Amino acid sequence: MQESIKYIFVTGGVVSSLGKGLTAASIGNLLESRGLKIAMLKFDPYLNVDPGTMNPFQHGEVYVTDDGGETDLDLGHYYRFTKSPLSKASNVTSGQIYETVIRRERKGDYLGKTVQVVPHITDEIKARILRATEQEESTQVLIVEIGGTVGDIESLPFLEAIRQFRYERAHDCINIHLTYVPYLKAAGEVKTKPTQHSVQALREIGIIPDIILCRCEKALSEEIKAKISLFCNVPQEAVIDEKDVEQSIYEVPIELHKQGLDLMVCKKLQLSYKASDLTEWEAMLQKKFHPKSILTIGIVGKYTEHQDAYKSVFEALYHAAAFASVKLEIRSFESDRIVENGSVDKAIEGCDGYVVPGGFGTRGWEGKLLTARYCRTKRIPYFGLCLGMQVMLVEFARNVLGLSEAHSTEVDSNTPDPVVNLLTEQEGIFEKGGTMRLGAYLCEIAPNTLAEKAYGKKIISERHRHRYEFNNKYKELFESKGMIFSGRLDRGVLCEISEIKDHPWMLGTQFHPELKSRPLHPHPLFRDFIAAAMFRDCETIK
Repeated sequence: MQESIKYIFVTGGVVSSLGKGLTAASIGNLLESRGLKIAMLKFDPYLNVDPGTMNPFQHGEVYVTDDGGETDLDLGHYYRFTKSPLSKASNVTSGQIYETVIRRERKGDYLGKTVQVVPHITDEIKARILRATEQEESTQVLIVEIGGTVGDIESLPFLEAIRQFRYERAHDCINIHLTYVPYLKAAGEVKTKPTQHSVQALREIGIIPDIILCRCEKALSEEIKAKISLFCNVPQEAVIDEKDVEQSIYEVPIELHKQGLDLMVCKKLQLSYKASDLTEWEAMLQKKFHPKSILTIGIVGKYTEHQDAYKSVFEALYHAAAFASVKLEIRSFESDRIVENGSVDKAIEGCDGYVVPGGFGTRGWEGKLLTARYCRTKRIPYFGLCLGMQVMLVEFARNVLGLSEAHSTEVDSNTPDPVVNLLTEQEGIFEKGGTMRLGAYLCEIAPNTLAEKAYGKKIISERHRHRYEFNNKYKELFESKGMIFSGRLDRGVLCEISEIKDHPWMLGTQFHPELKSRPLHPHPLFRDFIAAAMFRDCETIK
């Protein structure tokens, strides 16, 4: 007889941005190291149906799943730390919940009833919890992260729903509450009062935490833990500090394991578990912490002032660098300021390779074009992601093919040479949310190309998020001057990968390879990009 599924609810208190997503992902990592099959779910309290239309400066990157879900960036952490199935069912917003309930009301499903937050909204939230366990068979543990902070008005329906869920499955659920224990430098003291108030607010809702994780700058003394235990009604051994890691976010699972968090969770949920095996994870960290050389990579983008806007790009570069035993130094450049500086050489020089990531709209286009030309003419490794590939193609058209007014119709709808134009399937679509080309598609790789060397196979699957594509009317002209279209949509004509023939490594992808990189398995294109940058120039650590 299969054991009942267990549920871990991760809540946060005191302040936002404590790292609930990283913590939840680390817990998943530790449970997997003990042979358990886990799944993960993120609840976001905002009323947007998904983050697809939100400003990257406000929300950070949009992480895309294979089935085309536009989700919170925390799902990127889930992917990098665990083997959890990820789909549209893995990220649920208040907007989705209310939209579903209101649509049912309009259909007449609730005739004769007053539709209310309790029970209709909370019932739908509970249904989404159960749905997340159905993504794959044999799921043993579902880890549910509730976005926001205890005390936020918008989080209350989710907290009420998990209170009900816990009441209905008392022996199958635990709550891990992440809080903040500040150190006041002027007083020279660690203060537990914010944690006490946060737990009190949670208990007023009817949820008593089983484990308290304390974000802090330095490890907490047993005296402080005893105080938190006393005032929060949690056993002292269940008060665990989660101090700031020194070098990498990938240290978090190791630090939590040292304090016995995974063993405690298994015992509280009465799970059958194996001895923990973190050998590969620890080996990856050792390689990362003991690099043999230093490499500088430039990222030329539109949202570099907000690092979370390119979170997966940064992480994919770090994965590849660790694989190559390289210490990576990333320099970020706002693309719209490159033009202001006059000379692209002065603006961005000094890097061993450049990444031009995705983006939307006209701002910063010319700066990215200058970057592509700089890399092409100086023979510096260039990696274009989505918009970065389109930039590479427009620059080639202007300066190699002689089409001086070539452009993307996203930027100039009246260009006489639209080498990048709107996808046919996008014509006539006016709504913004969830209407792009989204999710995983198969791509056929051409032989004897950089792409084939990286992937080592003929058919690959990658995730997309775009509206514009290369205009195949120009394909023969591009190829005649040395552009190679090394990847195309399987059984289709859409250009997926392009590369320049007589260049050490200049390649662009219409898809987003960064979304499929893991610390133990760097994405092959990022791996080869880093290798190409190392070959060009790499400073040895003495």
